[in-house]
Amino acid sequence: MNAAGAPDGAAAATGEPSAAAPVFAGGAALLHLLHLVSPALPVGAYAYSQGLEFAIEARWVRDEAGAAAWLHGLAGNALGTLDLPVLLRLRRAWAAGDATALEYWNGRLLAARETAELRAEDRHLGQALLRILVALDVPGAATAAGAPPSFALAFGLAGAQWRIGEPELLGGYLWSWAENQVLAALKLVPLGQSAGQRLLHGLIGVMPAVVARAMILADADIGSSAVAQALASALHETQYTRLFRS
Repeated sequence: MNAAGAPDGAAAATGEPSAAAPVFAGGAALLHLLHLVSPALPVGAYAYSQGLEFAIEARWVRDEAGAAAWLHGLAGNALGTLDLPVLLRLRRAWAAGDATALEYWNGRLLAARETAELRAEDRHLGQALLRILVALDVPGAATAAGAPPSFALAFGLAGAQWRIGEPELLGGYLWSWAENQVLAALKLVPLGQSAGQRLLHGLIGVMPAVVARAMILADADIGSSAVAQALASALHETQYTRLFRS
């Protein structure tokens, strides 16, 4: 230890860990995942409510309990049964270099979007993320940008190239969705910050089970059963005043 209180030696000068330093178990993959799900990632997800704005306008969602029921329902019956299992297959297809599977699952996910707004949102987020991945020189991003991409297509590419584990990637995708939806609820219901944290805390409690189910879902069982969201999204297109694009 020198006079300034800093450790002596070459390791301190270079910033390299000493032999006795603890190892960061998450490694680069965890840091890449944090980058991918950060609200600072400029993909524009904050601009979309996925039908929640109309659900609140119609008084289907009125308070914190209603917002929790809405979000838990979508996590289990839409994200967990459609987006996450498709994301899993897209990540595997990227890792295997399977262009046929990439085209099939990307197209299937976009076809499953029940309204023009939900489909446009998915394409916008996918294109925005691919632009970021191109700027970061991620292999495959430039060629993928040529076709209408889903957000999961770009997310799966990042997961494969950055070697993010499958459950972790699915959990990160679900968390990113939940965080944006809770932020939308805070503005629209409206709710306070403490209510928002309770919503996120409650969603964390169910996320491991949602991811685990998505990991074993068969191809034939993939799909969404969120009728209220589909109706809300369709009606949002003609809603008189809107803060969000979906």
